[in-house]
Amino acid sequence: MIKNWVGFYTLSSREIMRFFSVWRQTIIPGIITTLLYIFVFGVALENRISEINGVSYKIYILPGLLMMNVITNATANSASSMLQMKLLQTLPELLITPLSSLELSLSFIIGGTIRGFVNGALILLICWMAGMPIVNLPLTLLFIFLVSWSFSSLGLFVGQLSDSWDQLALIQNFVITPFSFLGGIFYSIKMLPAWAMTLSQVNPIYYAICALRESTLGVSDTSLIISSTFLVFFTISTTILAVQLMATGRKIRF
Repeated sequence: MIKNWVGFYTLSSREIMRFFSVWRQTIIPGIITTLLYIFVFGVALENRISEINGVSYKIYILPGLLMMNVITNATANSASSMLQMKLLQTLPELLITPLSSLELSLSFIIGGTIRGFVNGALILLICWMAGMPIVNLPLTLLFIFLVSWSFSSLGLFVGQLSDSWDQLALIQNFVITPFSFLGGIFYSIKMLPAWAMTLSQVNPIYYAICALRESTLGVSDTSLIISSTFLVFFTISTTILAVQLMATGRKIRF
């Protein structure tokens, strides 16, 4: 339980203001990248792929692009914040404060969650302006929040394990990014061979995209119950991982 509310609020505020203060680097690039993806894949390929599951291709890829933006920002925020404090040797000063491992972890996670959610909400607005329907807005916002929280937790876990920017980039480039593209952003997994479909079904990003497609477009490769249940389970699991690693002090206590 949280006991030191003043310290918890202070550190959480620091993490939130950390990315808001450089919004040109943390918010604008995601919007521009999404617009480029919409133009390159949505407009250029729409003549070759007219529709998927009864939805035009340009609209079909929008939920996937939104989730990719949320995942990237949420993961990067908590991971980079933790690693930066480790490299600048400011983390030991934070560890001697009267904050528990739960309070420390949640502060970092909240910062990444807010960044992911803000980016997701802005991209959702852009997608809506581009013609994407929103079948259930409250459920859509809930899924964006859950994905932001889970991948912010995962980012904190990765940041604690990393000892250099190279290690962090290695995980992001060879784990997070491939899983994102293999999660069904630009296609339905029903278009894949059997072995690839099986592989996609153990990918948490696949369920995040399916959940968002169901709440916005009303179509999905899997049922809403399965995708939302998996998403909740993944959120709880990543949070526990991050908090437990913080409690052990492994790779963060010098």
